[in-house]
Amino acid sequence: MKKAIIVMLLVLTGFTGWACDVCERQQRGLLSGITHGGGPQSNWDYLIIAAMMTVVVATLFFSLKWLIRPGEKGEDHIKRIVLNYD
Repeated sequence: MKKAIIVMLLVLTGFTGWACDVCERQQRGLLSGITHGGGPQSNWDYLIIAAMMTVVVATLFFSLKWLIRPGEKGEDHIKRIVLNYD
């Protein structure tokens, strides 16, 4: 049972393992030994990765924030049509 839980957690989190020896030799810098493939080719790639991470984190933050506390308090809000349906 313990193995099944660990495998399920790894599958759900998307963990695919550390980089193989060939990929590790090709990589340099920050992502060395972590990701597969040749890695970023220039410093622009790091900028693109940082921008994408910023968008993903902001999207996750705001979607959770508005899911937990939507904040629509007006009596004429469209959700009242469904909630006050008689």
